[in-house]
Amino acid sequence: MVLVSHSREVAEATARLARDLVGAGDPSPVVAAGGAEAGGIGTSSELVRRAVARADEGAGVVVLCDMGSAVLTVKTLLAGAGPDALPEDVRIADAPFVEGAVATVVTASAGADLGMVLSAADDARTFRKL
Repeated sequence: MVLVSHSREVAEATARLARDLVGAGDPSPVVAAGGAEAGGIGTSSELVRRAVARADEGAGVVVLCDMGSAVLTVKTLLAGAGPDALPEDVRIADAPFVEGAVATVVTASAGADLGMVLSAADDARTFRKL
């Protein structure tokens, strides 16, 4: 899983929370791609590409974005071709950032395949708080 946020701190804290909530066993890879390359607020396509490469273990990578240009950056990379494009088995999940991160990392860590992990992200959209 790759977490793309405008803030490096938000992406890293969310990744840490998702890993910590896995419980027993080793969590699946969750890599933060937050902020601009030079620091500060922003979204970097290069940071996203590197994060996907680090998270990729050959079974697909789910990318979760916080909003706006993070989504546009990932969609552009997914639509690209050539060496700068993301691998074919990378999928963007439409889920709330924190809930989606926890649901996908916990599900992937339990050994689920890409389809099940994306289904967990879909389910995170309807998590009720009351």
